Amino acid sequence: MQFGFLLEQVVNGLVLGGYYLLIALGLSLIFSVGGIVNLAHGAFYALGAYISVEITRYLGFGSAVVLSPVAVALLGILFERFILRRFYDADPILSLLVTFGLAMVTEQAIRIIWGAPPISAAIPQEFRGSVFLGDFLFSRYRLLILAVVAAVLIGVWLLLHKTSFGRVVRAGIQRPDMVAALGIRLQPHMTAIVMLGVGMAALGGAFFAPITIVHPAMGAEIITVAFVVVVIGGLGSFWGVVIAALLVGVVRGITIHFAPAAGEASIYVLMFLVLMVRPRGLLGERIEKFE
Repeated sequence: MQFGFLLEQVVNGLVLGGYYLLIALGLSLIFSVGGIVNLAHGAFYALGAYISVEITRYLGFGSAVVLSPVAVALLGILFERFILRRFYDADPILSLLVTFGLAMVTEQAIRIIWGAPPISAAIPQEFRGSVFLGDFLFSRYRLLILAVVAAVLIGVWLLLHKTSFGRVVRAGIQRPDMVAALGIRLQPHMTAIVMLGVGMAALGGAFFAPITIVHPAMGAEIITVAFVVVVIGGLGSFWGVVIAALLVGVVRGITIHFAPAAGEASIYVLMFLVLMVRPRGLLGERIEKFE
């Protein structure tokens, strides 16, 4: 009985970790390729949640979780073209300040459009309830989220490791000078990376809207945890971020159950312990600035 209970908490923690992964992986990719600390990343997550709730009212949940990330990814093109592109060669503090300002502007725009009070989103009827897996009881919707996160993770890995696009991106992360010497322009690839990153954040917002509180400041709340995940995993490491997200989710999920007041603190304690042992993070790599 105790083992079953613990396993249930671990699965819930993995769902939470998958939630963090969708945001943190895009954040890590944008920083690794472009050298941009994107403090507005949480704002795209919030937009994904709000747009999903709006689309669900007219077209249903299935359409919402597809159209919402696509809409936000298209916004990502404008974001990269007119904002990020100006700061690839600039002092990183400038991009940090600009994206922080954009996050604040987006939050206030959400308040103007949808209002300050939280809005509700319901779990789709077909995914309500629970299922038995052996002797264990799990939420159908949470299992759906785990399946979606796994599919996204596999898709991104295949994109980065089995395509010419991915080879250029990984080369741009590790040896941007060699990529430039070969005459390969990284800017079109950077646009695609930003679209992918903010689209994943919006996908997280769309899927987690029914089981979390949708409110204007939700982006500011998630961005801190996303940065913690990236730091624990190690900058430039795909699998480092994956492992860190799942680890943070499981640690926080178990801690919240046994000591609810310590749930938030457990994340920072974990980061402190990892950095004490390995300052680069779990699987951190050396990063060169994108030129």
